[in-house]
Amino acid sequence: MRRHSTRAKMSDRVARIVKECLAEGAQVEIDGVGTFLPKARGGLRFVPQNRPRVFMAYVEEDAVPVRRLHDALLAKRFDPWFDKAKLLPGQNWPRAIETAIHTSDFFIGCFSPRAVVKRGSFQSELRFALECTRQMPLDEVFFIPARLAECHVPASVSRHIQYVDLFPDWDSGVRRLVAVLSAEARKRNRRRLRFLY
Repeated sequence: MRRHSTRAKMSDRVARIVKECLAEGAQVEIDGVGTFLPKARGGLRFVPQNRPRVFMAYVEEDAVPVRRLHDALLAKRFDPWFDKAKLLPGQNWPRAIETAIHTSDFFIGCFSPRAVVKRGSFQSELRFALECTRQMPLDEVFFIPARLAECHVPASVSRHIQYVDLFPDWDSGVRRLVAVLSAEARKRNRRRLRFLY
């Protein structure tokens, strides 16, 4: 009973914060759900988030090309999860990252010579994404390794999953990546529609 009471209080608090922000004329985005927008004459409009969510794992040293990939995916109507844009001050980032990986439609591991040798959160994110992949249907694409430069993709990944090269021709690599993301998103949508009817 106490757990239900705590959840109810938290829901009420979140609802109050959303209402206050909207009353001030701000829009409120709830990651993975959608955006509440105030209407000019009062009231609200809700725009559901229907872009496929793409988590991008990388090491800090590769932030510039990953930001470029983020912008390319955003332009192609995907919702890329990039920590520099999504994490909030004071947020429990390890938990936020695991939640983002788990709720994403796709996971892109950005490999480079620096990424494959560096210890830290990138390696943890890869392991967590591989665990998420094990829970998915075998024919479903989730984890996509993307090489930013010539490097060795660890055997635990390359033994089971084909990678895409974003070099030496960045545009060609991004086109291949977008093509597989788009095709898989369409396939999942068709599957969901069949399930509903």
